[in-house]
Amino acid sequence: MNHDFFLIGVDGGGTGTRVVLGDAQGRELAQAASGPSGLGLGIPRAWQSIQTACGEAFERAGVALDWSRCVLGCGLAGVNNRDWLAEFHEQAPRLAGLAVESDAYTTLLGAHDGAPGVIVALGTGSVAASLASDGEFRMASGYGFPSGDEASGAWLGLRLIVHAQQALDGRAPIDDLAHALLAHTGTEDRDSLVVWLCAANQTAYARLAPIAIEHRAHPFAARLLGEAGVEVGKMIAALDATGSLPVALCGGLGVPLREYVPQVYQARLREPRADSAHGGLQLARREAQRLAGRDL
Repeated sequence: MNHDFFLIGVDGGGTGTRVVLGDAQGRELAQAASGPSGLGLGIPRAWQSIQTACGEAFERAGVALDWSRCVLGCGLAGVNNRDWLAEFHEQAPRLAGLAVESDAYTTLLGAHDGAPGVIVALGTGSVAASLASDGEFRMASGYGFPSGDEASGAWLGLRLIVHAQQALDGRAPIDDLAHALLAHTGTEDRDSLVVWLCAANQTAYARLAPIAIEHRAHPFAARLLGEAGVEVGKMIAALDATGSLPVALCGGLGVPLREYVPQVYQARLREPRADSAHGGLQLARREAQRLAGRDL
């Protein structure tokens, strides 16, 4: 393998892109971020975001960017759409190597440093994944808003706003939780809340999730957070029937939801060792080794 090559790990989702630049041995040189590169937002936009972030990382490392010397390992949202994935490969610059997997896979690689384990990624959406000792990769949840993504921010918000709805028409008290929800949505009566609801998307609902955490002692919020923990437990059970693999909760809701995961799984919970971008760097290193036919 040419030791002048660079390895780049890419974590691309619907809200942003993060990259980690490494040398031929995978030693980290720089990090950078840019706009979204989830494939559902369009392939040209994805590559534009990736190239912008890579350019910034090379600049921070004080090295000239030469795509022909780069091996990329990308963990991207939307790769399950075969047409999008094919187009992504077609529009790639002239690289030394390119490996593309789901962002769930690179999150898994980063969280357990490539070793067997389970991850439950809890952000705007949710997905769980596992890597068994025999190398088998499996996924659970992640079907998307509004029917799936259990225990995610959007899932929580969609259910949490019900308390405000019921408070406005007298089915529940106008209490601190209701006031917080109405203040966040900028509404004060039934009609204005209906306007907000008609315009709300996955992101808007996910932004309500911190209110559930802040009001965790409220019976409605407490019940909802408990249900989220049960859903996380179901994902873990579905992916690891042996009950032996370590489990990492990832994403912005990983830490706040940890205490709600059923007790039977608590002893197996581990802090993620690294993030999805660093998992992408591992993917790039594997691709470089595959291309070389030998270890670096």
